[in-house]
Amino acid sequence: MRFLALTFAAFWIGACSLAPAPSQTSPTAAPPYRISPEDNPHTPQLEDVNREVAATTITSADLAELYDESPPRVALSVVGYMPSVCNELRVEVSPPDANFNIFVQTYSLINPAVQCDNVFQQFDATILLGTYSRGRYTLWLNNMRVGDFVSN
Repeated sequence: MRFLALTFAAFWIGACSLAPAPSQTSPTAAPPYRISPEDNPHTPQLEDVNREVAATTITSADLAELYDESPPRVALSVVGYMPSVCNELRVEVSPPDANFNIFVQTYSLINPAVQCDNVFQQFDATILLGTYSRGRYTLWLNNMRVGDFVSN
C-alpha cells in the first residue's frame, strides 16, 4: 500500500513539474496605417475654434474606387444638408484603427455672431481618401457603415 501511495505521489509531483512545450505562434500582422493623407477640402481649420458645432444630415454616401489614380485610391462621396445657409461643412477622416476601420465624421460650423435664416443648405462633397497599407478596410460615416475597400 505504501508503495502504491509513493508511486502515485511521484507521478503527481512529476506531472506538475513538467514544463509546457513552447507553443507555435503565428506572425502578427502589422497594424494598418495611412501612407499618404487624404485630399479633403473640408478638413477642420484652426479658425474653427470660435465657431459653434451644428449637425449635418446625410442623405447619401458612396465609395468609388479610382483605378486611374496612381496608386489606386478610394473616393467618398457624401450628399446631405446643413441647418442654415451660413453653416460650413467639415469632414474629419481618422487614421485606421487596429481592426482596419476608418471613421469619418461630418459636421457643420456656424459663427455665433452672425444672424442667419434657418434655410437648409444642401452639400455634395467628395473626399479622395489617402493611400493605406495592405488590407481590407471598412469605412464608417457618422457611425454608419458605408462600405469596404481593399488596399494593395
